[in-house]
Amino acid sequence: MDRADVVDKAFRDRLAKGDFPAGPPPNRALDHHEALAIFRSQCLSRNLDRRSRKMQAEGQGFYTIGSSGHEGMAAIAAALRPTDMAFLHYRDGAFQTHRSSQVPGVSPTWDLLLSFASSSDDPISGGRHKVLGSKVLNIPPQTSTIASHLPKAVGAAYSIGLAKRHRPEHQQLDDNSIILCTFGDASANHSTAQGAINTACWTSFQSVPLPLLFVCEDNGIGISTRTPHGWIGANFSQKPGLKYFQANGLDLYDSFRVAKDAAAYVREQKKPAFLHINTVRLYGHAGSDVQQTYLPRDVFEGWEAEDPLLHSARLLIESGAATADEILSIYKQTEAQCERVAKQVITRPRLQTASDVMESIVPPSRDCLPTNGPPNEARAKAFGSDLKQMDTPQHMSRLLNWALTDLMLEHGEIALMGEDVGRKGGVYGVTQKLIDRFGPDRMIDTLLDEQSILGLAIGLGHNGFLPMPEIQFLAYLHNAEDQLRGEAATLSFFSKGQYTNPMVLRIAGLGYQKGFGGHFHNDNSLGVLRDLPGVIVACPSRGDDAAKMLRECVRLAREEQRVVVFVEPIALYPTRDLHDAKDNGWTALYPSPSEKIGLGEVGVEGNGPLAILTYGNGRYLSTQAKALLAREGIDARIIDIRWLAPLPEESILNALEGVENVLIVDECRQSGNVSEALMAFLHEKTNLPHSRITSEDSFIATGPAYAATMPSAESIAHAARDLWNIK
Repeated sequence: MDRADVVDKAFRDRLAKGDFPAGPPPNRALDHHEALAIFRSQCLSRNLDRRSRKMQAEGQGFYTIGSSGHEGMAAIAAALRPTDMAFLHYRDGAFQTHRSSQVPGVSPTWDLLLSFASSSDDPISGGRHKVLGSKVLNIPPQTSTIASHLPKAVGAAYSIGLAKRHRPEHQQLDDNSIILCTFGDASANHSTAQGAINTACWTSFQSVPLPLLFVCEDNGIGISTRTPHGWIGANFSQKPGLKYFQANGLDLYDSFRVAKDAAAYVREQKKPAFLHINTVRLYGHAGSDVQQTYLPRDVFEGWEAEDPLLHSARLLIESGAATADEILSIYKQTEAQCERVAKQVITRPRLQTASDVMESIVPPSRDCLPTNGPPNEARAKAFGSDLKQMDTPQHMSRLLNWALTDLMLEHGEIALMGEDVGRKGGVYGVTQKLIDRFGPDRMIDTLLDEQSILGLAIGLGHNGFLPMPEIQFLAYLHNAEDQLRGEAATLSFFSKGQYTNPMVLRIAGLGYQKGFGGHFHNDNSLGVLRDLPGVIVACPSRGDDAAKMLRECVRLAREEQRVVVFVEPIALYPTRDLHDAKDNGWTALYPSPSEKIGLGEVGVEGNGPLAILTYGNGRYLSTQAKALLAREGIDARIIDIRWLAPLPEESILNALEGVENVLIVDECRQSGNVSEALMAFLHEKTNLPHSRITSEDSFIATGPAYAATMPSAESIAHAARDLWNIK
């Protein structure tokens, strides 16, 4: 028999016999009506699990991770408010069923079975995944919660206090709300969980408001690997800045009482708390998992003997809230409800086409209050003596600094965060003086943890802020790239655009730094960014372009709710000269705050028949190569593509009008980067002879050989000459 059927039969038989697992008597935390409401949610969650398994067996359901054994989460929902945003573990069906009872007009049976059936009518994901989540219930969807949601929960909690001090235009969370974040005992070991909880403690230790309730659902196992007994309590009960609570997750009365106390502590003290509840896992990890193939029988039968519904039945009977017959009636009612609704759900439509699936990758635009730029007095006060320098051409880092200043003056919801962005002003001085201009609330010096930096940004985006996180070096992004791929980039996709987390992620990157860094401070690969659906990747090559492109990136995030990555070429931050010492050929005047370079707009220099298609440092070097070629009578035009994802294909084709040959100059490695896409594009869309010059598939060295693996002006000119001479 399916273990779900075994557990179902055991519940009915033991209820009829009065054969209940032992436990303490019910406390007085709940009246009869509240206790029965929680039990009804528990029964509904259990029968939703059973029905989803049947649907999968019949080919009408496609993926299940059950909540059976974790029904105590219904009591946690009862202890919180529907306005408290909840980032849920995938076993929290009981939480969602009970929260649904707190909000009029929501049918958890209909909503969750639509999700199990992958119907396009599913109100949260539109059939894209089996997820818990609901906009009206304040539950953002989670797809694989192996701790990846903890950093953004920390960020969302931080945003509540920040919003009191700096109201964002599109604020979502109530000032007195708290954030709930749930996860399993196995996920608690993940580096992402450890980092997020450490960040919460680090923040709380400094008395910064952080109303966040972590709930660890400890069922003692992660897929097939057992959690050492006592590990969770030993690991989390003594952390500075984190209040520890423990509850019996099999006892709905105790779970409610302790959760109520924990939520009150978090709400009143504005400090994080850790609620540790014990649960059991029934049936196995997921629908296809048969735990009796790797667990001794006495283990899983021992869990089944501690069925939370049997514990609830005993407590309800002992408290006088219900009789055994009334308990069985509730159980049967929810079973019949699930069976009836499932018959309707499987007739509902499912996604069919690629366009259907992809419809919500790009978020919907939103209305924003118009802005006309900051008043002259405010601008003069912020810039101070820098205003006098704006008549003089400057290098990229200074022009970016001024662009950030104007943007932060214009949009009060912008906040920057990252390692050393505040007091130090960034490793390369790009954010110097901004903390003096805007204060530490908007220039947030974070701890050294890239996952927490991006999580903070995602969480702030949930509450209407426009976050601009900084990753200090491109190589450091790899410590946290799942926060982009698994969280930020997928949120709109899995919520039909109902939830978004707009941001402009600034990353100092690429190569050509002289005498500094090696592969950790010079990383010339963008493959990890370019394959993220819906994410925009921009890379400027000169300071004036950088300022204008950054303004467009902010517009894209603010108005179109996009996730934008702005890669700033480190080597070009201080670059002034182009051909000769002190020629100032790579400096530029600060462009008017109203000037932007639109998404997909490329830059063209010259109109020669030989086109050099490039970006970033490649444009700088190609400009030098263009001068070398001109001495030989070869007239080149340089096309700076600027926007690396999605590629500006139409603009590139327009810029190639009249071209006879195309050389792609890609400063990134040959494998997996922009040149591959450009080569395929030119092959598919044009008949032009084309070739490429790229960096070697190598890491970057420190010292005199810092640029040995990358294109140079001379090697670009040589490759262009060879291509031009092909007839």
